[in-house]
Amino acid sequence: MSRARLAAAAGALLLLASCRRGPGTPGGAADPLAEARALVDERRFDEAIAALPAEAADAEALYLLGRAWAGKAETAPVPTPQPGVAVPFGPPLKPEEARALAFFERAVSARPDHAGAHLAIAELLAPHALLAAPSGGSGAAAMGEGVVDRVLQSYGQAIQADPAGTAAVEAMIRFATRAGRVSDADGGFQELVRRRREDPGVLVRYGDFLAGPGANADGALVQYAQALIWRPDDTATRLKMAEILLASANTLLTQRQYSAAEARLRDARRYVADPASPQAARLRELEGRLREIRGR
Repeated sequence: MSRARLAAAAGALLLLASCRRGPGTPGGAADPLAEARALVDERRFDEAIAALPAEAADAEALYLLGRAWAGKAETAPVPTPQPGVAVPFGPPLKPEEARALAFFERAVSARPDHAGAHLAIAELLAPHALLAAPSGGSGAAAMGEGVVDRVLQSYGQAIQADPAGTAAVEAMIRFATRAGRVSDADGGFQELVRRRREDPGVLVRYGDFLAGPGANADGALVQYAQALIWRPDDTATRLKMAEILLASANTLLTQRQYSAAEARLRDARRYVADPASPQAARLRELEGRLREIRGR
């Protein structure tokens, strides 16, 4: 056989071996969990559970089992509370949810940096935590707060395990806001801003939070101003700033702090770009009040 034919034959053998290995794990090894992962993604949960060993020790296999049981829980009936048995917060976990939680907990025990499993624990428990009854007596309230703490801890672990992603951060902000944990939601926004530094939309959202649940109007002005660096023609954000400044000026006028009120009105005028806006009308009204007070 000629040298050229030998080279061609060797190349064909290498190509055949590569095709047999196929894509997957490093070195060409097939992913042993590919079938189960596909079944979970296709919502064929019973088949996925059958394809995975219940006594698996691998963190990813345990995570997939948890996802499959959590998927089954979505359509499972809510268990009926037993007579005479107190339920400290919301409806009890469905049996399928309990199985899913156990698998997720085993996954993070096997691999503490498994971001997906930490996030799954938080997402599974979050609806139950939000149904906690703080008015159901001190014991029930403390237990409900404990579940909220556990959910926030799992979100925090998911965020730490995935230092570049934003899914867990976004989920934690939503949960903390709904649970009334303002400081935790604020911390989540700070982390989100850090991870998406050049996104003015995030800055505006953080400003909206501070202007609302965060009860920090001056902090909101700072975030809005940062957003305007990236989007200087953002009229909506400018009007939000004007609204805050006008509200502050009105309070200062009531408190007879006229110089401070005048400064706030001057700042507000910088952001009232639309003379037909309600903010422009409010600005004219407050400026008129200040002139009357000062007799000019």
